[in-house]
Amino acid sequence: MYLIEYLKSADSLTIQLSLTLLFVVVYIIVTKLTDRIIRRFGRKNEIALPRVVYTIKYFRFVLLVFILLLLGITWDISFEGLSVYFLSFFTVAGVGLFASWSILSNVTSAIILFFYFPYRIGDRIRIVDGDNSIEGIVFDLNMFSIVIKNEHGQKVTYPNNVALQKAIIMLK
Repeated sequence: MYLIEYLKSADSLTIQLSLTLLFVVVYIIVTKLTDRIIRRFGRKNEIALPRVVYTIKYFRFVLLVFILLLLGITWDISFEGLSVYFLSFFTVAGVGLFASWSILSNVTSAIILFFYFPYRIGDRIRIVDGDNSIEGIVFDLNMFSIVIKNEHGQKVTYPNNVALQKAIIMLK
């Protein structure tokens, strides 16, 4: 009730400042909550700390972009004027991502594998990929790939997005 009366009597600048403060507070609270949830999930499932940190950074980035969009709407930023800059940026980024689209899909796959990857560092696995099958010990799991150490001691890097599409067999 008080908030409605306040909004009716407040001028536009006061409302914008209040909403900005509210969005900043919401951003801080949500980042702390998601950090705790992701860290707890990582500890519970014995996920390596670097993977937990990558996932936290990814979620913070997505939330920051969302909050910045809300702030742009709050402050009546003309998206028509910014559209030229965004269009130029996304054109350059699109050409770069089109040439190496797997970067984005590997990061997205890393997030999926973080929450659903039944294998840990040190486990012996086989990725079934026809003639390109790989067998060895999981050496590292990062944002772009799974690193497997084969029986010859060589480290083989296997992209996350391909690992999601292939059968993975747990070996004893």
